[in-house]
Amino acid sequence: MKNSGKRESNVVDIGSVTTGKLNAEVDELFKLPLAEFTGARNSLAARLKQNGRANDANLVKTLTKPSVSAWAVNQLYWNHRKAFDELHAAGQRIRKAQTSGVAGKGMRESLDARREVLVHLSDLAASLLTEAGHSPGPDTLRRITTTLEALSALGSLEDGPTPGRLTQDVDPPGFESLASFMAGAYTTKAEPARAASKTVGPRAGKATRETVEDTRQARQVEEMRQARIVAAKLSLQAAKKSFADARANAQSLDVAQRKAHAEAKQAEKQVREAEERLKKANVVSEAAAERADAVAAEAEEAAKAAEDAKRAVEKATKELETLFGEN
Repeated sequence: MKNSGKRESNVVDIGSVTTGKLNAEVDELFKLPLAEFTGARNSLAARLKQNGRANDANLVKTLTKPSVSAWAVNQLYWNHRKAFDELHAAGQRIRKAQTSGVAGKGMRESLDARREVLVHLSDLAASLLTEAGHSPGPDTLRRITTTLEALSALGSLEDGPTPGRLTQDVDPPGFESLASFMAGAYTTKAEPARAASKTVGPRAGKATRETVEDTRQARQVEEMRQARIVAAKLSLQAAKKSFADARANAQSLDVAQRKAHAEAKQAEKQVREAEERLKKANVVSEAAAERADAVAAEAEEAAKAAEDAKRAVEKATKELETLFGEN
């Protein structure tokens, strides 16, 4: 993708027209979890407006919510500055080697150093995304890696993007920017060589363009390779986590099964004991019922005897009254 010398900014530059305090508040917005950005931005704008700072409020309102990949790069800048600075330093060394015309071992070492820190930052970004509840898919990680590489290449440009405040992905520099970085790599410091380059200028320019195109294609191949490496690492991590979870779940189920088996045995014992108690209770109940029946029979006989005795008393009383009446 070609790019002109002027680049569109990825965030509104409010640093030159506002106070340091507001810049700090804006930085805090870009440090927040992605889901909280819009609400916090609107709250900040409303607070600034209430405090009579309408211009600052309007500037804050223009801040766009970052994409997931841009947000991840911002978090790397705020939370993993050492690795981020290592990437910037590697980019500076590469640009220095390109513009000084010194290639070879030093250039390869710088490229290897940048590639290693890019892999490290990609791993950190994957962890940040996972912890924040976002999916660190291959496409997202590829865009993150591309943005990091672009920031490394554009670190010294005055109109470059602002690290920590990105709202969109950053494209690598276009042909013109790369040519300006690499032009020194195809000339020497000797005056005769510069004169000779003027004579074969068009041919040299074609060679430069071809070299830049080769570099761009090589970079794309490397980006895809790194994205596949990161994706493979994520798959391995996910598989290891699934295995660990499954093993822990199996162990937990085994413990639960043993506990349930022990509880079942205890319940069976309690049932047997309850059945024994029930049998004993039934025997006692039957005996009590028999005693109750016997007592009832005895009570009935006693009642009958009492009734017979009552009638005998009444009869004897009448006879006695009769005898006294005859006298």
